[in-house]
Amino acid sequence: MRVVLVLAGLLAATSAFAGECRQDRAIYADRDGGYELTFEPIGSDAAATSHHFKLKVLSSGTVLDGIVMPGDPARSNGMVMYKCPEGDVTGEEIAACTVWEGVIYALDGAGDAADLPDESATAAAGVLLSGFGPSLRYSKLWDEGKAKVVPWDLLKLKGCAA
Repeated sequence: MRVVLVLAGLLAATSAFAGECRQDRAIYADRDGGYELTFEPIGSDAAATSHHFKLKVLSSGTVLDGIVMPGDPARSNGMVMYKCPEGDVTGEEIAACTVWEGVIYALDGAGDAADLPDESATAAAGVLLSGFGPSLRYSKLWDEGKAKVVPWDLLKLKGCAA
């Protein structure tokens, strides 16, 4: 009986935690524990992007930059980049440093997909970067040995940044 009460308490705490975490503070992890995706506040209402995030390869400590841009029709179009030049860059330069580009789907607890919630909204239970694993496998990041395990495209909510 005591074990049941402890488990019920943990489930309730997890549900309460998920409901309190904003999307711009959400931390996600893949099922094998090799990758961590952390959303961060944009800090500007004038930004062309709707979300910013960092994706960390835990085995090497390599950090990739990610952005999400609203699309037409409405979709959460994302990009994950590695060692992109800063400042005024060309389309070719961005293409050369892009590891993945596609739609990021927010998943709820039932597994239904939608666009990412706004930054200040409650964090999604999971995020799906369709085709991310294969894109990473055939990227410069893989060739340099910075990533050695192909991640799953699905990452689940793991925590909330302070």
